[in-house]
Amino acid sequence: MTLVAIIGAALGFMVLIILHELGHFTAAKAVGMRVERFALFFPPLLLRKKIGETEYALGSIPAGGYVKISGMNPDEDLPDEVRTRAYYSQPVWKRIVVIGAGPLVNFVLAFILLLVVFALIGTESVTDRVGTVEKGYPAAGAVEPGDRIVSVDGRRGDTEVLSKAISDNECAGGAERKGCRAAQPVQLVVERDGKPRPLELSPIYDPAAERTRLGFAYAPGPREALPLLPAVAFTADRFLFITWETIKVPARLFDAEKRKEITGIVGGYEITRRTILDDAADVVGILGVISLGLAVINMFPFLPLDGGHIFWAIVEKVRRRPVPFSVMERAGVVGFMLVMVLFVIGFTNDLGRLAGEGFDVR
Repeated sequence: MTLVAIIGAALGFMVLIILHELGHFTAAKAVGMRVERFALFFPPLLLRKKIGETEYALGSIPAGGYVKISGMNPDEDLPDEVRTRAYYSQPVWKRIVVIGAGPLVNFVLAFILLLVVFALIGTESVTDRVGTVEKGYPAAGAVEPGDRIVSVDGRRGDTEVLSKAISDNECAGGAERKGCRAAQPVQLVVERDGKPRPLELSPIYDPAAERTRLGFAYAPGPREALPLLPAVAFTADRFLFITWETIKVPARLFDAEKRKEITGIVGGYEITRRTILDDAADVVGILGVISLGLAVINMFPFLPLDGGHIFWAIVEKVRRRPVPFSVMERAGVVGFMLVMVLFVIGFTNDLGRLAGEGFDVR
């Protein structure tokens, strides 16, 4: 089953990237640009076949794909019959269409996948019983899987009400630092073996959750799908929420605690792999979130990202003359460094999670 999970996770990532490149390819063909090559996977190439003016190839490194359009570098030396259909010979709107088509595919795919989850597959409901207890938290050794949470500080209600009753107990002085204990303990009543058991526990602050917690998770209940219209509305809400959270990722670089939350390619892959092992239905939602994240990050206005190409195309339109390629190259260094910093931090965090507490897939 592990091999199936590994292959499934890898295929999921590759499909997202290939569909992204297929968006660029289709748009370039549609607006009349000359596409030299459309490749599945990266070189060295194993197979290649030229159909018309485009070479279709299969690479040996299974990490996505790429599209090569003539004239992506304005200084590229091209024959006259090719130069007229080269990328930088085209009007700005065509370039924006071609570059924007890749992220657009990921945006649309993300919305569809999330809608499938909420309208067809359904999301897991939660019960009022404890499912798992985390080591190193106050609940460990006091609360047991299968316990039913009856009340918190005398408050009863659904899991959301009970969770809020716990998180209302903040650290002394409102200090929000990892591991700080709430100023007041909570009076927890659980039902175990049909009998109520009172417990007094002090929640501790979890920076990832941005609240105080006791360290237990509720057991999952049956999946519940939404009717179509509410599902569309809920999908749109989650779509916008994930988009905004992804946009804020660069800001996390300047906060030591937030920096630890950044996840990279390894993390996304591992979460997907473990989700396949745990519940294959959740893979659809995970891939939807990853597709949306890829789209948003690709739209950051820095070269070599798609958003960087669109940004400089708009600058050219505003100033009514081409931007020197040397200027774009120098500006691209900033974007490249940002991408590399995010990659390194995400990769380092992922390795730390793999070696330590692992990834939370729920």
